[in-house]
Amino acid sequence: MQGLGDFWSQADLIGRAVAVLLLAMSVSAWVLILWKSWVLKRATGDLRRAVPVFWDAGTLDDGRERLRRLDREALLLPLLDAATLEPSQGTLQGAGRLDSQLTRRLRDALHRGLAHLQYGQVLLASIGATAPFVGLFGTVWGIYHALAGISAAGSLTIEKVSGPVGEALIMTAAGLAVAIPAVLAYNVFGKWVAACEAELEGFAHDLREMVLDSRRGRE
Repeated sequence: MQGLGDFWSQADLIGRAVAVLLLAMSVSAWVLILWKSWVLKRATGDLRRAVPVFWDAGTLDDGRERLRRLDREALLLPLLDAATLEPSQGTLQGAGRLDSQLTRRLRDALHRGLAHLQYGQVLLASIGATAPFVGLFGTVWGIYHALAGISAAGSLTIEKVSGPVGEALIMTAAGLAVAIPAVLAYNVFGKWVAACEAELEGFAHDLREMVLDSRRGRE
């Protein structure tokens, strides 16, 4: 703590701004990591439970009610609503063949669900990619600031150089400490989202076929 205090007291405005920026990036990354872990864990569990329960229902209304209870992240229910929607006649939404209408509505509902699951991924990737360079900039600036101060003092010894330079290197370590959790979380969340996307695409495909088969049976 003394080293950090010395660095803060000796740093200029730019050095302190870099430190505050790294702190803000770290807080943002960890808030996103905790929130997305909770959301994706719920979504994965709900998909695993809700899809079989829906197909085990006796009627469409019963299946809808089961989804309403189990689909806490609202990923499956919008797909069911899109598949069973009856568009108004005389509109572009209701124009074209039934299979084309279903594909369009299910695609839009699927994209909205995936956007919810992918929320924050860009920020995590940005933090993971830029935090090391922000820390490196802080180190370079800190070394420059320390050497300029030592040069102005008129005496240059290894003891006077090693202390400020070592404190400036803290910024590089801080940048890596911010970036590594963000990169790891981004990769893990990407795999979770991909697994959810595959499950949602399969459910949308099955809904489409169910509606088309039902319509063919009435004709």
